[in-house]
Amino acid sequence: MTRAIFVFLHRWAGLAMASFLILVGVTGSILVFLPELNHWLTPNLYPGRQDGAELSASALLRRADELTPQARATRIFFAAPGTTIVSFEAKPGAPEVDALYLDPVSGDALGRVKQKGLPESLGDLLPFIDRLHWSLALGPWGVWLLGVVALIWTIDCFIAFYLTLPANLLRRRGFLARWKPAWLIKSGASFYRLNFDLHRASGLWLYPLLLVLAWSGVCFDLNAVYRGAMGLVFDFEPPIWKREAPPAPDGREPMPFEEAERIARDLIENRAAREGFTIDRRVDFSLDRETGLYAYGVHSSRDVGEKYGGTTIAIDAYTGALHGFHAPTGGKGGDTATEWLVELHMANVFGLPYRILVCVAGVAIALLSVTGVVIWWKKRVARRRHDKRREPDKEDGTRSANRSTASL
Repeated sequence: MTRAIFVFLHRWAGLAMASFLILVGVTGSILVFLPELNHWLTPNLYPGRQDGAELSASALLRRADELTPQARATRIFFAAPGTTIVSFEAKPGAPEVDALYLDPVSGDALGRVKQKGLPESLGDLLPFIDRLHWSLALGPWGVWLLGVVALIWTIDCFIAFYLTLPANLLRRRGFLARWKPAWLIKSGASFYRLNFDLHRASGLWLYPLLLVLAWSGVCFDLNAVYRGAMGLVFDFEPPIWKREAPPAPDGREPMPFEEAERIARDLIENRAAREGFTIDRRVDFSLDRETGLYAYGVHSSRDVGEKYGGTTIAIDAYTGALHGFHAPTGGKGGDTATEWLVELHMANVFGLPYRILVCVAGVAIALLSVTGVVIWWKKRVARRRHDKRREPDKEDGTRSANRSTASL
């Protein structure tokens, strides 16, 4: 009875998630190689490292403001060697502004890329695929919806694993021998059996990674649920952005980019010297007028990921006072576990072999969804045929009963 309930739950959870998992699986496989694809498809935006000293983050933000007078630059991201990306906040009454790509050495504009809507150029394509993967290109509603899917997927991972186990778990003898077929694909089997074996075996072989991808999806998209569950086991530092905000500015303007960058850089360098970690490179610098904070991010020896970086310091945008510091590892256990989950999801650890594995896993997720739908459809067709065969028998039985009654 218990197994039948789990089969029912697995079937309908899989059907509900199928289209979403196919989309995120395929797009995720593409995004694993995003840096290489960026350079290959849009060399004008990603030309590679250039000779010469790079400009400061504040100088590049000033340059972006000069090139975009209808908006205010709010963030610069050092996306790749030779490429920085500037995001904007539109001025009152002005339309939204596309992201601006700048050469970090010369400050020259490399191009602009849309942040919303359908792609209109080759440069818009990969950012659109990225938005599809993270939010279905639907903004906050898409993020929430994918978070629900990720939560259902996480729960279904445990149900699916249980269903691969031999039916009678209480039998002590031959457990491994009875479980072995679940790991194999039978050669020369029928189309239905091939689908079934692909569905079950691929899910088993990739099970740990699939569970990591599912649960990290909850971390990205339903963070309150994730932190609530992980908080039962681990301690967390409160996120920088959720700590008590600085006092209201009372009409003041934030301090200039140059001053904020200098203060933040000095603070994080002093912190590194005091706590014994090293800073490899800068990652981003941003101003959030809503919270009244500047943030300066770097890649440090306390980052797990090979690209980007999450070591961040935040300061009051009006006084320069330290607001908070976050390091991905070396602090609370929950933060370290989360860092590993995030970087495993983004294929940002263990080099090329792991990136290939995550790419394969993305394809496998789509395959699991397709084979699951095929299994359900085949069973549905078989049940309908069976019901149709039974209908004439019922009619014959009814006629016989009527004749017997009439003869009486």
